[in-house]
Amino acid sequence: MPYHAGTMELNLDIDAFPYPSRRQPVIARRGVVATSEPLAAQAGLQMLQRGGNAVDAALATAIALTVIEPTSNGIGSDAFALVWDGAKMHGINASGRSPASHTPGLFASKGLDHVPATGWLPVTVPGAPAAWRDLHAKFGRLPFEVLFEPAISYATDGFPVGPVTASSWRRTQMRAPEVWHGQEFRGWYDTFAPGGRMVSAGDMWAFPDHAATLREIASTGAESFYRGRLAREIAAFASVTGGTITEADLASHASTWVDPIVTDYRGYGVWEIPPNGQGIACLMALAILEGTDVATHARESVESYHLQIEAMKLAFADARRFVADQDHADVPVTGMLDKAYAARRRALIDDKAGLHPHGEPVRGGTVYLCATDADGMMISMIQSNFNGFGSGVVVPGTGIALQNRGSGFTLQQGHPNQVAPGKRPFHTIIPAFLTEGRTVPIGPFGVMGGHMQPQGHTQMVVNQVDYGLNPQSALDAPRWQWMRDRAVTVETGVAEHIVQGLRRRGHEVTIVTDGGSFGKGQIIRRLPNGAYVAGSEPRADGCAVGF
Repeated sequence: MPYHAGTMELNLDIDAFPYPSRRQPVIARRGVVATSEPLAAQAGLQMLQRGGNAVDAALATAIALTVIEPTSNGIGSDAFALVWDGAKMHGINASGRSPASHTPGLFASKGLDHVPATGWLPVTVPGAPAAWRDLHAKFGRLPFEVLFEPAISYATDGFPVGPVTASSWRRTQMRAPEVWHGQEFRGWYDTFAPGGRMVSAGDMWAFPDHAATLREIASTGAESFYRGRLAREIAAFASVTGGTITEADLASHASTWVDPIVTDYRGYGVWEIPPNGQGIACLMALAILEGTDVATHARESVESYHLQIEAMKLAFADARRFVADQDHADVPVTGMLDKAYAARRRALIDDKAGLHPHGEPVRGGTVYLCATDADGMMISMIQSNFNGFGSGVVVPGTGIALQNRGSGFTLQQGHPNQVAPGKRPFHTIIPAFLTEGRTVPIGPFGVMGGHMQPQGHTQMVVNQVDYGLNPQSALDAPRWQWMRDRAVTVETGVAEHIVQGLRRRGHEVTIVTDGGSFGKGQIIRRLPNGAYVAGSEPRADGCAVGF
C-alpha cells in the first residue's frame, strides 16, 4: 500500500521493508499510543477507548510510566510536549528552575568544578505534575482524576517489570552502595531495593507510597505538590538531609507555553521546543544537510553516514555554546536557524572527519511517548529524571523520585548556561513533530537518550524523508552516535565496509553492542486517509497500540 505525502513516498508492503527482522508497524484508524513500556501504552489506549482524546491518552501513559519505568522517570521529573490541536502547533516547557540558593558562589564554596549528578545539588523543581495539570486544563476531555487510574492500579496492585527496565534497575542496585551513602538516599533504598531485594525481569513490584501521592496530585490538581502537603514533605526532607530546595522554590514553579521552533527540510516542517532544550541542534543539523546530496547516496553508505555525522557535529558545537534559559540569556535562536548561516557551516564539511568549533550566528534517562486520536489531535511528549533514577533522592513515604536536571548547568564563568538562582538548565529531553510544509500534520516522533536525542531525531527525519522508510523501519535501521571530537559509535548492524570507510576518513569508530545507548524512539504518522501508521523502538520493552 504505497502512499504519497508531498515528495515523501513510503511503502508499507512487507516485502518492501529494508529491515524486516524486527517488528512490523501498527496501523489503526481511531487512535494510537506508542511508548517504551507496553503496560503504559495500554493505559493510554484505555483513555482513547473511554472517549478521551490524544492528550488524555498521553497523560495517562506518562503518569503510568512513572510507576512502570522508574529507571527513567518519576513523579519528580521534568517534561516537555508539542501538541497539534487540529489546526495549530502548541508547545509547553515544563522544566523546573534551580533553587533560589543556587548561586555560583554556593558551588565554589564546596570546591566543585561541575554540578554533581546525584544528591541534592542537581535537583531543580520538578515540572511533570504541573505539565500534567496544564496540558489537561488546555486540551483534556476526560476528568483529570481518571487519567491517574491505570497508574494507581499498577502502583497499588503491582506490575511485572519489563526486561529492559529490569536490566537498568539492577545495574543501579549493584552500583548504588558504592556511591549513595548519605541519609538523602535512604528513600531510594527503601523504595527500589527494600531489604536488599534485587529485581529481575517479570518480578512483581508495587509502590503504595507512589500510589498515595498520585491520588493526592489527582485530587488537588497538583496543588499539593507545589503549595501543599507534598511540597512541605519535600522541603522538610531537604532541610534535614542537606538539601537546598524550599517550599518557596516549589511554590514559584510555573509551566511555560512556548512558540515551537521549526525548520524546513525538503518541503517538510520539523518542529522542536525552543531552548533551554537541545532540539535546536536537530534543526541546525537538518538545515546543514538540506544543501548536501545525502539523498543521492544509499542509506547504508559511507557518504551518507559521513555527511550526517559532520552536520551533527557542527550543530552540537553551536548548541553547547549558546543554548540556555532564554529568561536569563540572549540565545540567538533566529540566527542559529538561519539558512544562510547553515550554508556557511555546511562549507566546513569535506571528505574527512573534522573538529568544528562553534560559529557566530547572528543574534535575534528519559521516557518518550506519543499519541493520536480519531479527530486528528496529536501529541509528542517526553519526561525524564535524567541519569537512570535521577538524583537518587526519593522523599520517604511519598515515592517521589527527584530528577537531577541541574547537572545540565555549567559552572563556567560567563557561559549563558552558568548556574544561577531560579534558572532552567540546558535540557537534553526534546519532543519532535513532522508536518508537510508547516500546515499539514504528519505526526509526532522522538528518540530519548541524553545527547543522542537530537542525533536520533535527525536520523529519523533523514530515514523517512530522504530514504522513504516507514516508521518502524526508520526505528529499526542501524544508528550512529557522535560522542566527542572525532569519536563516533555505531551499532553492530552497521556494515563493516561503512565502519572501515569512516575510519579511512578520520572518524574514530567504536562498535557498540548495547543498543540502548543509541536511544529509544517512537513514531506515529498520519496517512492521507486519516488512519495512522506507527513504529516502536525495538531496543526497548515498548510497543505501539491502536484501535
